[in-house]
Amino acid sequence: MQPVVLTRDQHGISRQQISDNALKVLYRLNKGGYEAYLVGGGVRDLLLGRQPKDFDVATNATPEQVKGLFSNCRLVGRRFRLAHVLFGRDVIEVATFRGHHHSVNTSKHVSSRSKEGMLLRDNVYGTIEEDAERRDFTVNALYYNIADFTVLGFAGGLADLEARRLDLIGDPETRYREDPVRMLRAVRFSAKLGLSISPRTEAPIRELAPLLTDIPPARLFEETLKLLLAGQGVETYRQLQHYGLFAPLFPEAFEVMGRGNNRYGRFIELALANTDERIAQEQRVTPAFLYAALLWGPVETRTQEFVNEGGLGYHDAFMLAADEVISRQVKSVAIPRRFSTVVRDIWQLQDRLTKRAGKRPFRLLEHPKFRAGYDFLLLRAELDPRLRELADWWTDFQQANPMERHPVGHHPADRQQQSRPARNSNDNEGSSRKRKRRRPRRKKES
Repeated sequence: MQPVVLTRDQHGISRQQISDNALKVLYRLNKGGYEAYLVGGGVRDLLLGRQPKDFDVATNATPEQVKGLFSNCRLVGRRFRLAHVLFGRDVIEVATFRGHHHSVNTSKHVSSRSKEGMLLRDNVYGTIEEDAERRDFTVNALYYNIADFTVLGFAGGLADLEARRLDLIGDPETRYREDPVRMLRAVRFSAKLGLSISPRTEAPIRELAPLLTDIPPARLFEETLKLLLAGQGVETYRQLQHYGLFAPLFPEAFEVMGRGNNRYGRFIELALANTDERIAQEQRVTPAFLYAALLWGPVETRTQEFVNEGGLGYHDAFMLAADEVISRQVKSVAIPRRFSTVVRDIWQLQDRLTKRAGKRPFRLLEHPKFRAGYDFLLLRAELDPRLRELADWWTDFQQANPMERHPVGHHPADRQQQSRPARNSNDNEGSSRKRKRRRPRRKKES
């Protein structure tokens, strides 16, 4: 594992492209007598002409030694012991070079694996060469040395980056069994960076995809955010389906689409395309909207089953279906309550938006999640012509002058009548309002 070394004049990375906080960490580690490298995706993205989202650091200092250098440091993780150096909201992650498991004792407190070969604990430290071997993909085995500003590329990573190729380091099946999430990372990097997955790297994915069910649902939630909210959601979704990785993440949605109803697949792609466009325009996106789209097929399908087979009314059937779908989904990918609550709001608004008489439209405009529900309706209308009139009505209703907004079935002449106070509940239909009895005026004392 000898690296290819690019000197300062052979690569385009400048310290001006690296965040000030990352440079502070690198310089202090180096000044403290330790090796300090910018590593992985940060180096890769800089070489590709991209601006990295995060800067990670690798060093031969142990986490405890890193903490000794930085008062603003905390140690995190049990499976991988890491040092986080905090600069307000900016966190610079510092990892000690990883070593090989066979060269150390097998104490379960240092290193351990599951029966399937998945790493459960990994606090084995080593050299930079060993650390490079432990990296997942060759294009991530790249190190920028703050001491002399050289770039070190291990395992053919620089050549693969030049060829736009994504290749695993080591035996792919072994590496996927160590951490099944690497299969998701392969898809994410391929879609995000436009890299083609090498034949040997993609060969075991379909067979090993079910291993994702062993990953904690909370971790998979974070991974799905990286997958689908990075701006390449449509391409990522298609690759997840191609490699059989979508089913273990979203079994409910996969089951519905497996019944031959491709409409829901098109709806998911439409929602992802909308999300990609918003990200490209630097507009706000929320995971709740995307999860509402991913699970809409199962909710609609299950609602109809409750109506047809259980004899329930639509509202009760819908509420029961929503509860069931979400409770099943969180066993695969955990959805925090702050998002699942919004998902329910978006779904419930789909029925409420069909009711346009009286004061309901005015009240709905004030609903905190109205905009998300309305946008969701627009997406549905793109695939269902029956909803276009409803979507157009709500578009016009919002854009109209507040004094010119009229509910369905109300002529403008009725606007004044609507603004009057409601009739007393004791009045008979068509009777006039009861006159309020006036209290006698008190006589002034003489």
